Amino acid sequence: MSKKHPVVAITGSSGAGTSTVTDTFAQIFGREGITSAVVHGDSFHKYDRAGMKQAYIDAAAAGKVEFSHFGPDANLFEDLEELFRQYGESGSGKVRNYVHDAAEAIEFGKEPGTFTPWQELVADTDLLYYEGLHGAVQTDKVDIARHVDLLIGVVPIINLEWIQKLHRDRTKRGYSTEAVTDTILRRMPDYVRYICPQFSNTHINFQRVPVVDTSNPFIAGWIPTADESMVVIRFADPRGIDFPYLLSMIDGSFMSRANSIVVPGGKMELAMQLIFTPLIWRLVETGRKERGRRVQA
Repeated sequence: MSKKHPVVAITGSSGAGTSTVTDTFAQIFGREGITSAVVHGDSFHKYDRAGMKQAYIDAAAAGKVEFSHFGPDANLFEDLEELFRQYGESGSGKVRNYVHDAAEAIEFGKEPGTFTPWQELVADTDLLYYEGLHGAVQTDKVDIARHVDLLIGVVPIINLEWIQKLHRDRTKRGYSTEAVTDTILRRMPDYVRYICPQFSNTHINFQRVPVVDTSNPFIAGWIPTADESMVVIRFADPRGIDFPYLLSMIDGSFMSRANSIVVPGGKMELAMQLIFTPLIWRLVETGRKERGRRVQA
């Protein structure tokens, strides 16, 4: 953690909805004049698309049927921890991008499924913003969570997470239901070992809960809408959170525990704006003051 160069991390599984949270933060940064160094978690995967396919084949041949993007064997955990540590100390570090599709291929000048070269972060940013799978990972070799000043988990209940993944992979990637199901099953041990434990390290969790039947996610023909959901927002440390203000500003919200507020699904973005804006400003103002003192010294 760093007063001079804060790190903000959004962590969540594939299909959890972390990109939606990123859109909300982009609005906050733009409105408040905050500059950020944005880091995408998939840029710290160990293999490009072709390399990952071969790695799956090699792992299967070696009897490692649980090999997945969720675990340490397919990721550069040490490099990610080093980025967070270095940014916190000096506001610098090396990053790259993963090229997802044809549009990004034009933007980055690289083939889809490959990485751009490593390069230095843009200098003089207010904070580092990470969005991906592993912003709060702890293993016997790394402790990424300890370097993050604001850790946010995005955690739909598991059936909803699977519905969102199934819908995305079938409609946008052309995968069959059977192929996506096989991926879910293969990833499950790493999900339990490396994804779930992160949400005990986060400062705030957002968990979307449908209020419609999602009993069998593998046959669901649609994703429950925001209006068909509630969102449970849990604060690891509720001290300093103005719950009466939040309850007054968000229609239909209520407290479920002393550290948790529940809001209608359609109000999740409003809740994020109300909760995150003062927290981000506090980090940014402290960072600017600390960096100013360093310059004067």
